[in-house]
Amino acid sequence: MFRERVRRVILPPAQENIDKLEKVIKEGNYYGAQQMYKSTSARYVSAERYSDALNVLQSGACLQLDKAQITCGAELSLLFAETLAKAKVSYDEDTLDRVRKIYKKFPRLSVPQHLDLADDDDLQKLSEAIAAAKTRVEGCSSFLKAAIKWSAEFGAHRYGSPELHDMLADYMYSESPEVDIGKVSFHFVRGRNPKKFASALVNFMGKCYPGEDDLAIVRAILMYLSLGNLRDANKLMDEVKMEVELKNLNFPSSELTQFVNYLLLTLQRDALPLFNMLRQTYKSSIDRESTFIELLDEIAEKFYGVRRRNPLEGIGDFFKMMGGE
Repeated sequence: MFRERVRRVILPPAQENIDKLEKVIKEGNYYGAQQMYKSTSARYVSAERYSDALNVLQSGACLQLDKAQITCGAELSLLFAETLAKAKVSYDEDTLDRVRKIYKKFPRLSVPQHLDLADDDDLQKLSEAIAAAKTRVEGCSSFLKAAIKWSAEFGAHRYGSPELHDMLADYMYSESPEVDIGKVSFHFVRGRNPKKFASALVNFMGKCYPGEDDLAIVRAILMYLSLGNLRDANKLMDEVKMEVELKNLNFPSSELTQFVNYLLLTLQRDALPLFNMLRQTYKSSIDRESTFIELLDEIAEKFYGVRRRNPLEGIGDFFKMMGGE
């Protein structure tokens, strides 16, 4: 106990270390600064001076990202989020704002366009740009997933902060060289911005392979409904149709989109027999994607109290996403 007290006394105020490390960054010694940020914050954590540790980590993450040191900045960002959980910091607007400030430092850079892929130099530039984009997305994703996990544990929505989900969905969609619309949708449906989600889906429709556009829309609607969120499912459908019309595009017309339109109407009333009839009638279309069956089982449970055959099915996707995507 005596040693612990001594150790706490001799540690200087965080600002002294922040100023010192900022000079190291300005000198261009990014790697050296990184090791010092990690060791300094670890000493504050060890002394249970979590506020000081968080101040050091936030400063370091922002400075490294400002200097385009993505790997270093992402590592300190992740440590910041993990320290929030270690310190058991309650989720509130002030702390959310600190996370947001770090998030905004992650660069947004477009992959070079109009390159001659027959030219070795242009091909090399494209390859390097794609690799850099993947590094940015992986770094930002790891940081925000840790922040979402902290927010779920310490006071936000049980799925984590909707604002953080919106940040992650937006960054993944806008910065990923190859967008996985399923993973992007996972976060958008846990957010609060169906209008932005609709824009992402419509943009995706113009880039995806033929036959994937209706799958993306229906998957998004079913994901909202599996969370019991009929309001935003309807809002998303309306926004997609509106944006498609504004851009003079064609809304995907298929048995699957017909099914989901009927489904949205059915869920507005107590009509389990009609729900089951729809599933049977459109079974061949639903079977186009295996996850639709599980989502519909969850929807039946949420809206009609139909117990799943295995009560453990379907749970844990949130934490699976946190650990393994």
